[in-house]
Amino acid sequence: MITRRSTFRIATGVASAAILGSRAAHASDQTVKVGINLSFTGADAESAARIANGAILAFEEANAAHAVPGVTFDLVKFDDATATAGQYDPAQAATNARKMVSDKDYVAAIGPQMSGAGKAMSPILSAGNLAIITPSSTNPDITDPKFAAQYRPSGKAIYFRTVATDAFQGPNMANYMADTLKIKSVYILDDSGAYGVGLADAYQRQAEARGIKVLGRDRLDPKAADYSATLTKIKAAAPDALYYGGVGQAGVKLAKQAYEIIPNMIKAGGDGMQTADLLKGAGFPAVDGWYATVASPHVTEDPKTASFRDRYFARFKIYPDDYTVTCYTAAQVIVEAAKKVAATGKPVARDAVRDAIQGVTLPDSLLGPIQFDENGDLKNKIISVFQIRKDDKHPLDDPDSQYKYVGVAPMTQS
Repeated sequence: MITRRSTFRIATGVASAAILGSRAAHASDQTVKVGINLSFTGADAESAARIANGAILAFEEANAAHAVPGVTFDLVKFDDATATAGQYDPAQAATNARKMVSDKDYVAAIGPQMSGAGKAMSPILSAGNLAIITPSSTNPDITDPKFAAQYRPSGKAIYFRTVATDAFQGPNMANYMADTLKIKSVYILDDSGAYGVGLADAYQRQAEARGIKVLGRDRLDPKAADYSATLTKIKAAAPDALYYGGVGQAGVKLAKQAYEIIPNMIKAGGDGMQTADLLKGAGFPAVDGWYATVASPHVTEDPKTASFRDRYFARFKIYPDDYTVTCYTAAQVIVEAAKKVAATGKPVARDAVRDAIQGVTLPDSLLGPIQFDENGDLKNKIISVFQIRKDDKHPLDDPDSQYKYVGVAPMTQS
């Protein structure tokens, strides 16, 4: 049986072979590189492989269809996670960004998966005017004009998203927990990372605004093995719910230990807890009942995505999740931008591609209309809510089967 991780390696090889074939057939044409920077090692590797497959499929289809006449896309993998960190490593992400910027053949990039990596990459990419489109990084600071001097010192937006930010993901989930789950009190945890802290902060502000009593806030060390002292303190405080901002390295251990200490408490998190890695690492019954959000519309069960799902399954022998679709869409944006540049008769170069990405509109993408604001943020702000409910008829580590869609989180009115 092919694992998801080996599927990515095989897929990369096949994609490269297809690209080499295109080069031979069109020796005088232009080949452009697109980097894909995700966390392929450690706690989030399963999710990274599934997400990356969306870009692989999109560029394979674009090359096969000659979507941009005279242009072949060469998708190159960059891993920003390290064995030492056990997850994404900002220093490695910065190194990857420098490698891409230093090679003029890179005209755009996809990624990163995590906001901590995004904060490290963005200033470097800005200096090189290399646009990147993230399918899953949600910390709002990177694209907030208040922090432009830090994250885009060269001025123009270079960090684009096919997802909403935690300025919506955290607060909207607070609304859902107040309105639908009817909680009156909560205890909040984060994993000390840029994503986790930002998400938990945004959640806490809205929870308090909605009258939910925050009984405590603690920070978990992702490398620590034992969270029992914190969980015992939460048990004694007896909140209605636990909310966790963070990713899988701490999240897997939290889910396991919370099941032992506070098994009946409502538990929720952001998209860092909506992964195959959590299902595989913590497993049932520990994960059963957890709520998680995704910072995009839920489309994988929509009939309009049936053809995509079939093509994806035929190619990779697994089904896509929503962040596979956001990655596929990110690749489509890059293809569309390259098409706009090529239509002018000029070479497809990163400066022109960045400018074209800013103005791309995809009215009929799988996610619905795609358009970016002046900061690179997606104009669509939908946050989807899921709950893990065990389904024995499907693989227990398959997020497409085990996370049940329960609705759209209510928007916070600004």
